[in-house]
Amino acid sequence: MKELDVRPILNAGGEPFDQIMAFVTELSLGEGFRLWATFRPDPLLAVLAHKGYQSQATEMGDGNWAIDFTPAT
Repeated sequence: MKELDVRPILNAGGEPFDQIMAFVTELSLGEGFRLWATFRPDPLLAVLAHKGYQSQATEMGDGNWAIDFTPAT
């Protein structure tokens, strides 16, 4: 599973939405990925659900989140 870590962008005060969407367009058909973030990105979960991804968000206990996106079946 590929991974995308947007924590450095978020910690610098940036907005990683464009980078995330570009990353998603580079995935192969049926491929999922893990996103690392500093919060649970609920609006992004909804956007990617409309693009056919299911998500499982896990708080890592240190203020970081791992969100696994898999193609919906």
